[in-house]
Amino acid sequence: MRIAFIAGLFVFATAAAQASSTLRVGSHVLSAGDSAERVSELLGRPSSKSHQHSSRSSRSGHSRRSRTADNNGQAGEQWRYRRDGHSTVVTIVDGRVTDIEDRRL
Repeated sequence: MRIAFIAGLFVFATAAAQASSTLRVGSHVLSAGDSAERVSELLGRPSSKSHQHSSRSSRSGHSRRSRTADNNGQAGEQWRYRRDGHSTVVTIVDGRVTDIEDRRL
């Protein structure tokens, strides 16, 4: 019974999204802190790009424009890729990788 429970947890964990600071791409590794250019070198052109929007307005309060933001309120983008049976989302803030999420499809 205990082995079945552990096996079930393992299957669930491997099927769930994996947020990480590294991603193996062939014989290379993409890491948090790498440049957006490095992401393009390793993964190519993304399937899509999106921005996370914050409800914050500018400091002067005159602009109601929303800005892109990651969890820390910094401007950024999410680049999405489909590769080898995986969906990969790379978050880029100020031209650098801040987060990598890889999910098996």
